[in-house]
Amino acid sequence: MSRKLIAIVLSTVLIWTGLVTSAAAAVIGTRDAVSLQTHEQRVAQAQAGLARADVQQAMIAMGVDPLQAQMRVASLNEGELAQLQGHLDTLPAGGIFAVIGVVFVVLLILELTGTIDIFKKT
Repeated sequence: MSRKLIAIVLSTVLIWTGLVTSAAAAVIGTRDAVSLQTHEQRVAQAQAGLARADVQQAMIAMGVDPLQAQMRVASLNEGELAQLQGHLDTLPAGGIFAVIGVVFVVLLILELTGTIDIFKKT
């Protein structure tokens, strides 16, 4: 009798969990849609800066894989992207200092997030 009762309870629970699945849909606001587009644009701008040949050569010279840096930029949140964009906007246009500055900022972000370990602690 107890085996039969356990089988009935387990069967009922299995059937019930299969029927409980639900989906929710909601309308997103204009502010959220614009925020999403702004985030995508910031990521695209940062990755365009990293895609330049001179920046990639500088990263390789410092031992950073350019693909890994691009993947890390793609995973940055809005606050980190805004900080990166602020650093990039304050740099002078063109020149070796701009390249060094961009590479330094990217390396600093990668170091702080623990993706790479350039400054080894002894």
